[in-house]
Amino acid sequence: MQTHDVIIVGAGHAGCEAAAAAARRGARVALVTLRADDPGTLSCNPAVGGIGKGHLVTEIDALGGIMGRVADAARLQSRLLNRSKGPAVHGPRAQVDRALYRAAMAEVLAELPTLAIITAAVEGLLVERGRVAGVETSVGRLSAPAVVLTTGTFLGGVMHIGSQREAGGRVGAQASDLGAALRAMGLPVSRLKTGTPARLDGRSIDWSVLEWQYGDGDDPRFSRFGICSAAGNGRPPIPCAITRTNAETHRIIRDHLGESALYGGHIDSVGPRYCPSIEDKVVRFGDRDGHQIFLEPEGYDDITIYPNGLSTSLPLHVQEKFIRSIKGLEQVVILRPGYAIEYDHVDPRALTPGLGARAVPGLFLAGQINGTTGYEEAAAQGLVAGANAAALALNLPALTIDRTQAYIGVMIDDLTLHGVAEPYRMFTSRAEYRLRLRADNADQRLTPLGQALGLVPPAQADAFAAAQAERDAARALLDTLTATPHQLASHGIEVRQDGQSRSLFDWLRFPAVTHAAARRVWPELASISDDLLASLAVDANYAAYIARQEAEVAALRRDEALALPADLDFAQVAGLSKEMIERLSRARPLTLGAASRVAGITPAALIALLPHTSRNKPTLAA
Repeated sequence: MQTHDVIIVGAGHAGCEAAAAAARRGARVALVTLRADDPGTLSCNPAVGGIGKGHLVTEIDALGGIMGRVADAARLQSRLLNRSKGPAVHGPRAQVDRALYRAAMAEVLAELPTLAIITAAVEGLLVERGRVAGVETSVGRLSAPAVVLTTGTFLGGVMHIGSQREAGGRVGAQASDLGAALRAMGLPVSRLKTGTPARLDGRSIDWSVLEWQYGDGDDPRFSRFGICSAAGNGRPPIPCAITRTNAETHRIIRDHLGESALYGGHIDSVGPRYCPSIEDKVVRFGDRDGHQIFLEPEGYDDITIYPNGLSTSLPLHVQEKFIRSIKGLEQVVILRPGYAIEYDHVDPRALTPGLGARAVPGLFLAGQINGTTGYEEAAAQGLVAGANAAALALNLPALTIDRTQAYIGVMIDDLTLHGVAEPYRMFTSRAEYRLRLRADNADQRLTPLGQALGLVPPAQADAFAAAQAERDAARALLDTLTATPHQLASHGIEVRQDGQSRSLFDWLRFPAVTHAAARRVWPELASISDDLLASLAVDANYAAYIARQEAEVAALRRDEALALPADLDFAQVAGLSKEMIERLSRARPLTLGAASRVAGITPAALIALLPHTSRNKPTLAA
């Protein structure tokens, strides 16, 4: 029997990030996957990031994770979404080359000397005295005190195309049978669904009639710490194209709704509300005359086009008919039909904030198995689960991230307290403190935490320290440079003449004090780069709002410091109604602050819990 510290089951985005995080903390890691080329496979769209999702990628990067580096290396084009809005909701996004993404992922995983990739099927979990002890695989037993399941859509996966059904996690890959083992352990398992569109032959598309969408000229990136050598160096960005469905498209879909796996009664589970199938769009938004479709290339040397927005489970002959009714796609050739997929997931309320299963010590879950959707959500959970699996195995401090620190904390808090009624997707609107949780300051928020836990590689730590020293010096300079409104007026800068002298940091909040104007007034700014000055100006603009949020955060953390016993029997708490007992028993909050965020919990219930709290910080990793 092979012995390891941590075993990761599945090499999708959650699995790769979990394996890398555990290895960075010094654990001997086995990453078990069905195929050697699975790491870095993009099962659905060839893109990373977006609004909310892009924030997660920058936070993964700040904690020493790998998704940002890999996406930057494989990008076909990149954009910063929401540029017209405030920096708090700016969302980096990149179209990526599928083959380059896999190559870059292989490269960064190869940098980790304690990580071994094992090609095998995991057939069962080993449990001894109520704790996980390893896994049973098709090539033998592997032992470890910590196991991370990142099974994605493979857990009991069933693919649907019309009335056709086929077991599998994605086309060409077998499903996992571990769902039965999880149910036997007492974990709450149920079904969700997702879907994917047909893949199109780009040579059969009439590109001349379509609108082009180009990347941003400044080529924004996710990672502040460089990319790997697998990048497509010297190759120009590739644009996407935009088309739309129309009345004829919608008529065809409505005429064949009964043949859809979803509307034909073959699927009972719930899909992602914010990424609906084209059938859902036609039914739910019947007043729309069209829906925008993005035609996304899958690689520099790949003819395949991903039609983002056309997810479907209609039969192939119907897919051909409605897709060819769309402008530019009249003669298109379908390389692979779209399909829906149902899969098992565990109610994440059965997990601790460290993503460990409460009922099975040593077992951690990350990704779609926890009811989320998307590469980015999966990778962020993988990092947390992998770091905490290593913590358990090696007796290290746990990684805990609260919702005031990061979108990662928001997501995990939402999942473990509220569970999911549909696949969970990250949005900036989910974060109460989003002015503090920007993509541009992820390193300042999280890299020191990652360093303290051994998650940040030395080169990244050195680069962060140098950048932070430069930032601190620049901020100190802005605080020492001052001017009155009269002095600014003498330089042609019109501001309100209130006679008050302010520091340059404060003046940067005023629209008239542009960066160019500031450089005219204060030649000392020559030592500060344009990017750093712009970043400090963002801090200045948000300073007053963040000060108010800091007070709210302090109040929340006071409640979070009041720990509830992990084994507290809420039925024995005097003053709790039956409804409060049921809600709290499902959520199992570990702190008074977490209890306050459980849906429907009343102030009276929180008062009833107070006598049961202590100032001891709970253990979150196991």
